[in-house]
Amino acid sequence: MAVGKPASKAARQEALGSPESERLLVQAAQNDPSRFAELYDKHFERVYAFVARRVRNRDLAEDLTSDVFHKTLAALPRFDWRGIPFAVWLLRIAANVVTDQWKQAAKEVSDDSHEPVVDVTPEDVEQRAQLFRLVNQLPEDQGRVVVMRFAEGKTVREISHELGRTEGAVKQLQFRGLQSLRAHFGEKFGGKNG
Repeated sequence: MAVGKPASKAARQEALGSPESERLLVQAAQNDPSRFAELYDKHFERVYAFVARRVRNRDLAEDLTSDVFHKTLAALPRFDWRGIPFAVWLLRIAANVVTDQWKQAAKEVSDDSHEPVVDVTPEDVEQRAQLFRLVNQLPEDQGRVVVMRFAEGKTVREISHELGRTEGAVKQLQFRGLQSLRAHFGEKFGGKNG
């Protein structure tokens, strides 16, 4: 998949919303925890992409993302607006949750089988979040094959058995899904198609 140049500062700001609107959302959630859903909806994909990049296990990434939002909701009354985007605070919590998980895993398993920390920029996180959104917009069969093949790491043979499809049909669904993702991802991030 061709990856284009990072999103501009203006594009990142547009994705995050204005600082004033972000501050108002945070204050609303601090005053009424039921309003936290708006912050959750706005930042879920970004946090999930951040976590998934580090743990590379879908089930664990989902669990840790849930933990991040639970911890965020619990700590929200102590959040002090200092002009730093809420997303930065949220991603710091996510980094701490991932680090805690690695420490826990290290206690349970004596070998160092986890991958080292990869330095990821906000642009990388935003691109991965966009990729998750695009996969969700694929036709159901294509999206399912792409997720099973690349997120879950299954072979074409395993997918064909699980879906009750021929290997050729699975390969065709994968090809069409990836072709569509390349086209859309290139448009969103300035990459070249093909």
